[in-house]
Amino acid sequence: MPDRDDLGSAWKVPPSRYLAGRPAEHRVGAPRSVYVSMADGCRLAVDVILPDGDASKRWPTVLILTPYVRRFQLAAGSNVEPSPNSYKYRDMFVPRGYAVVVVDARGTGASFGTRDSFRSPRERADYKEIADWIVAQPWSDGRIGATGISYLGAACDFLASTGHKAVKAIAPLFAVWDTWADNYYPGGMLIKRLALVYDELMLALDHDRRDLRSKFSYFADPALQGPMPVDDDKDGALAREAVKGHLANFRMPDFMSEFKFRDDTLPYDPSFSSASFGPYNYLDEMPEDVAVYAISGWMDGAGYANGTLSRFLTLPNAQRRIMLGPWDHGARVNASPWRARVEPELPVLGEVLRFFDQHLAGRQTDLLDEAPIHYFAMHAEEWRAAESWPPVKASRQFFTAPDHRLAKSPSDAATSASYQADFSVGSGAQTRYERIAGIDATAYYADWTARERGLLSFTTEPLAAPLEIAGHPVVSLWLASSEPDAAVFVYLSEVEADGTARYVTEGLLRAIHRAEAPAPENYRTTWPWRTFARKDARPMPVGEPQLLRFALLPTAWRFAAGSRIRLSIAGGDADHFVQTPHGRPPLLAVMSGGDKATRLDLPTADG
Repeated sequence: MPDRDDLGSAWKVPPSRYLAGRPAEHRVGAPRSVYVSMADGCRLAVDVILPDGDASKRWPTVLILTPYVRRFQLAAGSNVEPSPNSYKYRDMFVPRGYAVVVVDARGTGASFGTRDSFRSPRERADYKEIADWIVAQPWSDGRIGATGISYLGAACDFLASTGHKAVKAIAPLFAVWDTWADNYYPGGMLIKRLALVYDELMLALDHDRRDLRSKFSYFADPALQGPMPVDDDKDGALAREAVKGHLANFRMPDFMSEFKFRDDTLPYDPSFSSASFGPYNYLDEMPEDVAVYAISGWMDGAGYANGTLSRFLTLPNAQRRIMLGPWDHGARVNASPWRARVEPELPVLGEVLRFFDQHLAGRQTDLLDEAPIHYFAMHAEEWRAAESWPPVKASRQFFTAPDHRLAKSPSDAATSASYQADFSVGSGAQTRYERIAGIDATAYYADWTARERGLLSFTTEPLAAPLEIAGHPVVSLWLASSEPDAAVFVYLSEVEADGTARYVTEGLLRAIHRAEAPAPENYRTTWPWRTFARKDARPMPVGEPQLLRFALLPTAWRFAAGSRIRLSIAGGDADHFVQTPHGRPPLLAVMSGGDKATRLDLPTADG
């Protein structure tokens, strides 16, 4: 089934219908490119694209802040798209009456300066100066919005947190809230490939290494040359000088290894922790009158959906809303096994257009009559609307039991099931983790039936009726380990009547981080939270059962009648995560029954 928004009644005006009623009214003008100097003298390359026509007209601005090259030079005679990272925003918003401004972030593209961090505080300060520059231009009507996917989306949060009065609305798309936990260290464990592959991507772009760039499908076209010089840089000398300066940029594997715990600081700057590059850290500085629309997907990386939900739960802003679809990172793929086609059909940017029309352009869109939450129920293949999160208030409990059963009630007798962690076992190359590293993936978990066989699994009897869940499944896992640390991966699957196993979601936790804590005011959750702080880490007492209670990544999924629910446990994911502990795969024992009954709580409407 498709992810179309006109199937069902989740919207009063579905995004596709709204977009159909907002046809293009203007031609896209040629980009004008200039350097804008920051307070410290650093020059940032800026493209301005206006609706063609009346030069005296003033427009609201959609700002795109990117480290992925605002625009490329093209090989002679080529007519490929020169702005692969931003053309979708240009083509959606400029023809409908917006100025689009695209900025090469400090230390990237044709901009000068160096990057000393992933989303540095200095870069955040640049955003406010760019906003100052925009409102001073004769084509600006004084109102600014921002949007973008991934890094660009988190940049929207940083922009709004500068408190600039012209910023009226932001739409962070597929963007983190906590860079440490949502992206690089989910469950307290480093995604090893992400740091390495992202570093290679940034070398390709920041250093203009075209030999490396060919590895990344988004930027692989050989017609794309170096970053486009600004208009006054006729011979490209300034752009080449800027690129040369980028050789001093930070290196992601080295940088991210400084933050093994969430509260670790740089040894040369004790004021700088992972919070310094996490949007949640600047919550208090975001004005409450800024409208926020965050969008993510159920297969969006290691925790981007968590970030979308925490942003919604935490911000006091009255005008905030979210949408969670059946998508991967950036909605490049509809990840549902029952999809009608690979590409999503719901026009995500059409929904963002309606949001900006309402809050930036001052149009009457009836958006405020819509529910603040829209989410897609997988396997039901329908959109749902909700007023609060989680959208369901009850839960259904299942307990691990002897003979690898997942039962409706715990057994009286205490038993255990052993599993030898295998550091060669992994989740494959078509998972939620590929796209966030810029690696193409389309057939999500198509090989899950075979991969799940090597795990410790517990399975229910066939369901007598469908069971729909929405929210965070939570596992209360009583676990003993032969080592003082362990990487615990828990997978939720639907086993269909023919035996096909469908991956639903997963959760992971490094065992030393099992201590829970109340979520702070600037980081609200409806699921178990922990500090991941060095002071709160506790080795596992060898051989003694300990409680590890943690959430699986959120989802909305309908298990079919006749299907079985399966909980599977692994001690590593060799395809994506570092070994824990290194070279010492632990023997794990999962407890069942008695006073140490391992339990799975599924959020559902009918209890």
